[in-house]
Amino acid sequence: MDELSIHIALNNGDCITLYVFARRKNTLFKSEDAKEYGESPFQLQEGCMYDFELDKNSYYLQEDRDILTNSKSRQAISRGCISTGIYVGTYSIDVLQKKDNKKVGEVVFEIRSAKVGYRDDYRRMLEDITEFCTELLMQQSSPVIQRYEVDITKDPRSDYQRFAFVRSLVDSDSFADAMYQIQLSPVKRWIDSEEERQLCNVKRWGQHTLRQLAHATNRVSLSNQHPLKDRFDTLPRCVPVAFRKETADIPENRFIKHVLCSFLTFCSSIQHHSKARQRLKQEASLVCEKLLQYLSYPLFRNISEINVLPLNSPILQRKEGYREIFQKWLMFDMAARLTWQGGEDVYGAGKKDVARLYEYWLFFKLLDVLSQKFHIPSKSKEELIDCSNELNLTLKQGKMIMLSGIYETDSRKLNICFSYNRTFSYTDNYQLSGSWTRNFRPDYTLTIWPGDITSEEAEREELITHIHFDAKYRIEQLFLRDNTNKNNDEVSDDLSEMKREEERGTYKRADLLKMHAYKDAIRRTGGAYILYPGTENQVIHGFHEIIPGLGAFAISPKDYDKSIQAFLTFFDDVADNFLNRTSLREKLAYHTYSILSKNNSRSLREPLPEPYGKNRDLLPDETYVLIGYYKNEQQLDWILKRKLYNTRTGSANGSLHLSKEVISARYLLLHGEGELLTGRLYKLLPKGPRIFSKEKLEKIGYKEPSGDYYLIYNIEGIPEPEFEGMKWDIRLLDGYKKGNLSASAFAVSLADLMKVKVFNKYEYTNEI
Repeated sequence: MDELSIHIALNNGDCITLYVFARRKNTLFKSEDAKEYGESPFQLQEGCMYDFELDKNSYYLQEDRDILTNSKSRQAISRGCISTGIYVGTYSIDVLQKKDNKKVGEVVFEIRSAKVGYRDDYRRMLEDITEFCTELLMQQSSPVIQRYEVDITKDPRSDYQRFAFVRSLVDSDSFADAMYQIQLSPVKRWIDSEEERQLCNVKRWGQHTLRQLAHATNRVSLSNQHPLKDRFDTLPRCVPVAFRKETADIPENRFIKHVLCSFLTFCSSIQHHSKARQRLKQEASLVCEKLLQYLSYPLFRNISEINVLPLNSPILQRKEGYREIFQKWLMFDMAARLTWQGGEDVYGAGKKDVARLYEYWLFFKLLDVLSQKFHIPSKSKEELIDCSNELNLTLKQGKMIMLSGIYETDSRKLNICFSYNRTFSYTDNYQLSGSWTRNFRPDYTLTIWPGDITSEEAEREELITHIHFDAKYRIEQLFLRDNTNKNNDEVSDDLSEMKREEERGTYKRADLLKMHAYKDAIRRTGGAYILYPGTENQVIHGFHEIIPGLGAFAISPKDYDKSIQAFLTFFDDVADNFLNRTSLREKLAYHTYSILSKNNSRSLREPLPEPYGKNRDLLPDETYVLIGYYKNEQQLDWILKRKLYNTRTGSANGSLHLSKEVISARYLLLHGEGELLTGRLYKLLPKGPRIFSKEKLEKIGYKEPSGDYYLIYNIEGIPEPEFEGMKWDIRLLDGYKKGNLSASAFAVSLADLMKVKVFNKYEYTNEI
């Protein structure tokens, strides 16, 4: 349907017709089943635009800048445009009289979600939230809870919140299945009973019945021909006969009837509330009809009123059907006391914001998943219920909630924090939590860090990891990668269209880019993921590990148990990654901390070998040069021929102390006595030095070693061509010592060595 005409009866006796025209096909409906859901039959779709026109110029529609705008022309004010945007739910529009701007009527639309099956999703999610909240309430101290009574005379906004909870119970499939099971197979009991019967209808004669033959009143005389005349002159007309019969009028069935009547009383009071909106009354009426239908079952016709609640009954606690209704009653008792601050965003003023509800619903589902994988104590979750003034669920969009826990295994203890609406603000102090650029607020954030330190300490030392999630109900399909093979022209066309979409504000990839923004802009982020009610799970890993990464998980209210499996596997992998002490994530965190914690004001612009191939690890700050000494030309000749360099080690003065720099030295720079400017640079084998004793050194031809032990380095050959012709002044190095200690070997970084480079050419070569 692309066009709709609506006849509106005005309270001044007039009647007008409103014509609505859809700009997009199949976005305008007249719903046949609207009454069943408490909706208006005239239905629009979110994210669409419509033109409208009244058939009489003497009237116009009340303008709403967010949704409805009228024509700028005073003469054509009865025309305009409706842009539904992201609004979902009942939308009432006042009809005004042009001459005095007085309201004379209204027209009601239902703005439906673009998602197929959103009605069922809405009901399921609200039911799940109700169940979770009531479980939280039951965990609270009962004396505290019991002081809060249901008062439907208060704020009508809270009335609808309570009613929404209660309706979710009654409308649930589990409630309907339970009532069907009870009707199909009700619990009954055999009881002793007694009734008056004529003697001819008595089949079994007991002692009691026989005694009545002689003593019962209301008797008749026997004729002379009667067989018992010789024993009795008279016989009673009827005698009481005892027998056993089956009855359904037992405490458990009385309780079920009591539950239905309690629900009916509550919903009826809402229906007839003086301040209740029309939609609320309609929805309450539908629930009342359903409850009356249940009460009309033949089972309840002969069920008496309850006098004692059989809460300890094994039937109520265990039998199929009865057990579910008993649970629903407990939930109702709690839910009717609870108000929800965020509920106003979901269903206040006739809304049915299923996207917002999906965000809230996911919070509880994620909390449930995390409570299974990690330990988030019940006391922490109880903080979601505020008992200070009235029972209030504190979950609300924009309000930060943080729940902490511990993940402890035999190998590691970790701190866990699950946050809702946590803000990561811009700060120029990289050691603090926050973002590199502007403020960000993901829907949900899982934060993990070592168990023995605070989160602030973990932030400073790069030991904390944030994993972000965003709820996107309106996404149907999401493709992280473009797997299609396109030529350059097709790619260019796609990018141009993306640019035009961005300019129009219809950019379809904005949600994906937002995940990139979280990952790149929020410090210490290990991953960012979209949660949507689709079918495809896509995860992109960083360097072959689960985090860091990007992705999307399909979590559907319709098929939750099946769709959540991939998400559960993801959390198993995350937990396993944090237990792995040798993970690349841990190494990256260490090196990041090492780099960022140093105030590197040095600069180096000298010609050096490029770090690729076998020199990939050649970083001047982390590449070390051993500064060695040779005492004469004979020793230098032995070093170059044997391709070995030795230096004393041990405890004697002048011995070389073993350090990371000494052991991992990549180059050797030799100098002789008085040779303070040297260019004798050689490349060492990467396998590191060995320790030789004095005796072994003599065996390989070294003359008169003076120490007991020596470090022996293997010389690979001449260095890279970039070092050719260079000369260095070793006196300017920090490790150089004057006098007799000038022969002591020491190690410096290649960056520090290049700072003391001189440019004069020297007469010898370092051929080997």
